[in-house]
Amino acid sequence: MPDPQLQADGARVLADLTTLRGFGAYKSGVHKPTFSEPHMRSLEWLAQRLPEAGLAAEIDGIGNVLGSSPKSGPKLLTGSHLESQNYAGWLDGPLGVVYALEAARVLNPAPGVNGAVEVAAWCDEEGHFGSFLGSRSFVGSLTEADIDAARDRSSGRTMRDALREVGLAGRARATAQRGRHIGYLEAHIEQGQLLEGGGLAIGVVTSIVGIWQYRISFTGEQNHAGTTRMAVRRDAGLALARFCVAIDDRFPGACGPRTVWTTGHITLDPGAPSIIPGRAEMLFQIRDEDPEVIGRLEDLLQDMAAEVSAQGRCRVAIERIRTGAPALMDAGFQQAIEAASATFAGGRSIRMPSGAGHDAQVLATIMPSGMLFVPSIGGISHHWSENTDDADIVTGAKVFVDACRRLLSA
Repeated sequence: MPDPQLQADGARVLADLTTLRGFGAYKSGVHKPTFSEPHMRSLEWLAQRLPEAGLAAEIDGIGNVLGSSPKSGPKLLTGSHLESQNYAGWLDGPLGVVYALEAARVLNPAPGVNGAVEVAAWCDEEGHFGSFLGSRSFVGSLTEADIDAARDRSSGRTMRDALREVGLAGRARATAQRGRHIGYLEAHIEQGQLLEGGGLAIGVVTSIVGIWQYRISFTGEQNHAGTTRMAVRRDAGLALARFCVAIDDRFPGACGPRTVWTTGHITLDPGAPSIIPGRAEMLFQIRDEDPEVIGRLEDLLQDMAAEVSAQGRCRVAIERIRTGAPALMDAGFQQAIEAASATFAGGRSIRMPSGAGHDAQVLATIMPSGMLFVPSIGGISHHWSENTDDADIVTGAKVFVDACRRLLSA
């Protein structure tokens, strides 16, 4: 029988999540952009809770909250993030932070547990200013020039201004002490329907997909919408629309079984109803866990762009603006999660890749890493209606704490 003193307190976990939900509440979700007042209140709340787990709290110069332990022995780093997408869900990020806090509260004071759980809340995982800026800073891959260039995607405010406004300017950025941690473990809602649809409680993440993003620009000729005959138009907006349809027609013949692609943003220039667009631009994203698949699809994109340009009406240019290599999760971490699931979730777990990006893929560049998922109701995320059943949240917390115990005892 598992030791009751080494188990997560489900009521406490739910209460903590409810408290965090109150910061920036929006309908049944939250609106908590990076460095907003609700986000900063969330960071301060966590910093005040960390001493309960025997951890010294720090908010560093990029907005990471870090809880470190003075105990000897192995140390396991755990966490997630506390900001949200705009008008989005209450569990995306906070679930992993609260699980980490709970693991530290349960295991750190326990006399029979060797070592300690340390806790992190990584800043800006949701990318309001960039891409995984907090965790990238921690692993040493974020430069001062990167911070200088970072802008809020909604307002254009510089990150330097934001850091100054919230009182973090001039603080040192914490960086990982190589060899301090045996690895990093993160929990998250699935953001999909595999677990719920299969009656499963836990997803054991095997890999996190790579994300490649492109700016695809179309250049035609701006002209009068009433006097320019259809036969001679060089409509960049129409070229973009046809290109989007062509992608959906041709990508299925070259993609992998789990490849997804999205045109998430379109602009027309000048964007007036009586003017034929002379320029158009789309932001396009491909996600897959196999770099060879991404390479094949990128080559296809370039071929398609060349074909459109050769027709003579519009020129198409493709610029790669983001790359994200896939990350494999550590085999030992996967085994620990499965063993914990056998004890606390009746073995209702499945190994699965993550189709979303997470801080764990950044931490995996410097230490063994793992992730576990809990079900998402209806597979909904990045929307205020995002939710997970309380019973699934509690089960996930128990599995997470036990997985941490197993990893510290390995």
